[in-house]
Amino acid sequence: MNFLPRCLSYSECSGGVGRSEIRGGESSNGGFGKDGLLWFHDIGSCGSGEFSMAIVQANQVLEDQSQIESGPFGTFVGVYDGHGGPEAARYICDHLFRHFQAISAEGNGVVTEETIQRAFLETERGFTSVVSENWNSRPQIATVGSCCLVGAIYQQTLFIANLGDSRVVLGKKVGNTGEIAAIQLSTEHNANIESVRWELKDLHPNDPQIVVLRHGVWRVKGIIQVSRSIGDVYLKHTKFCREPINGKFRVSEPLNMPILLATPSILKHPLHPNDSFLIFASDGLWEHLSNQKAVEIVKSHPRKVFKLSGIPH
Repeated sequence: MNFLPRCLSYSECSGGVGRSEIRGGESSNGGFGKDGLLWFHDIGSCGSGEFSMAIVQANQVLEDQSQIESGPFGTFVGVYDGHGGPEAARYICDHLFRHFQAISAEGNGVVTEETIQRAFLETERGFTSVVSENWNSRPQIATVGSCCLVGAIYQQTLFIANLGDSRVVLGKKVGNTGEIAAIQLSTEHNANIESVRWELKDLHPNDPQIVVLRHGVWRVKGIIQVSRSIGDVYLKHTKFCREPINGKFRVSEPLNMPILLATPSILKHPLHPNDSFLIFASDGLWEHLSNQKAVEIVKSHPRKVFKLSGIPH
């Protein structure tokens, strides 16, 4: 966790992180920072203020992506925590924001919960098509997926949309005390959460094995922890849940309905002057830090304006 102070300290350095992209007319672009398997962008600017960003490579191939987009619509933040391979997260990074732009343009640039939900579903359809096109040559792409956490600031309203177990936490000033409270804004979809297990059981009442406890960890069908994602089409379409994909990903019974969902949980939060900063991060950060500890780290490196602090793992 030694990378955290470096990610959050004030610096004149600006740029991107890994394959992350800082795009749009109001974003600043500069040099990349790299330290071993850590890529970081100490400070940059976007339409909503300042941001910092970092990625730590945990696997042989970097499976995660992130992006910050800024323009007339406001600010768009994405954290895409891939699993099984990099393809899904890369596809989301290349397509989700484009769908968001196109769909919002249909409504004269207005951003709504429906705008974001449609962008997610179009991205899911697109990646499913990629899997179908590559089924004969690269069938294992059917087992690749990604969690997807998005924040969109439009006219002083923050929209949060999430699939999987990434998380966004708001740092909010408590009156005039100087204290900062940590408020979790996103809803997580991980089978280790009891409410998620009940949701799965309600959706699949005739499947006693919809969630299975293995080695102290609850998993959907005994395979995967998250209950919502983009990709993982082997658990959404029967035609991809068969040979030649690896046997550990195949379920014995036909999929009468998708086991995993691609419909995000969406929250709408009007921004308040006491809303000081946001932390967007995958579960790789939250496994090590509590919400309050992460907020205290950001608080200890103050800046002059409202900021977006992205720490995708």
